[in-house]
Amino acid sequence: MVGSPERQATNGDGPIGTDVMLQRLGKGFDAVIGLEYTELGPDRVCAQWTVTPDLQQPAGIQHGGVYCAVVESVASTAGMMWLGGRGHVVGVNNNTDFLRATRDGTLTAEASPIHRGRTQQLWEVRITDENDRLVSKGQVRLANITDTASLGK
Repeated sequence: MVGSPERQATNGDGPIGTDVMLQRLGKGFDAVIGLEYTELGPDRVCAQWTVTPDLQQPAGIQHGGVYCAVVESVASTAGMMWLGGRGHVVGVNNNTDFLRATRDGTLTAEASPIHRGRTQQLWEVRITDENDRLVSKGQVRLANITDTASLGK
């Protein structure tokens, strides 16, 4: 995992350090699919995972739902790194295209910002294979939630 204090989110009420984010990311769905974050920062987040039989569709290729989930996870993590201590982000739209079938190997996802505003963010995520070929590309729109007490009610 690569991250440095210089690349912490500083927007809002304070930074979110890479150590805090790693504690949050080591649980839940990301852990189930084996998603490992390799870079965390407010302007870029990268993660990798290995295609396994558990993540394949019946045809023996990477399931498209995994691409969608990774796009959402990496974009949301990037949005949180940028938003800092001001609140949380939630995905409100995910549009992911599947461009190349993959049967095995390690895939890398990289999130970069398209727009970051007061109430919403838009991130692009590119997923490449070990030969740096683009296999999937997505965009996620995030809502910035500053009143976290209202989440889930």
